Amino acid sequence: MKLLGIGSRISHSDYGKGVVINISSDHYWVSFLDSGIETIDMGSDFEVIEAIRDEVDSISFSEVETILTDILRKWSDVTTLVPLSDKWKGGSIVLQPGDPNLTPKEIGINAFFHKIVMVRDRLRVMEQKINSSDRLDDQEKVDLQQYITRIYGSLTTFNILFKNKSDQFVGERSSKA
Repeated sequence: MKLLGIGSRISHSDYGKGVVINISSDHYWVSFLDSGIETIDMGSDFEVIEAIRDEVDSISFSEVETILTDILRKWSDVTTLVPLSDKWKGGSIVLQPGDPNLTPKEIGINAFFHKIVMVRDRLRVMEQKINSSDRLDDQEKVDLQQYITRIYGSLTTFNILFKNKSDQFVGERSSKA
């Protein structure tokens, strides 16, 4: 039986060329170019193109998936799952015009909350892009960061919608001790 480490390259008669991405006691999980991820028996017939040894305890596919998901959340504008406070679930917001001849507009609070969370997440992405920019000098970064902090402060009104305090907007904190 061939004992290969993660990263080993093989050629399988049914699946073609692939790379070992995870290992269990009896199987290799292989990402094949043509057929995607397949599980094959360690003792099955395949050709070893490049063997990686002593790497069996490397990172697993699920760990790679978790790491990639964390990176994507950090650096993209993908909205994270943020829970709405229980007391607002199923509720609505009614915008009542000052003119009694006009029709009020009702918005589901879940849809409204989703928009608020998207604004928050996009502000966070903008913050990260500003801080990692090599085109802005330090003073410009500080100025833009202070502006974003003031935007967060303007949005603290909506904190009552968030179930978890850690998800809420935080504006400028008082420097009083």
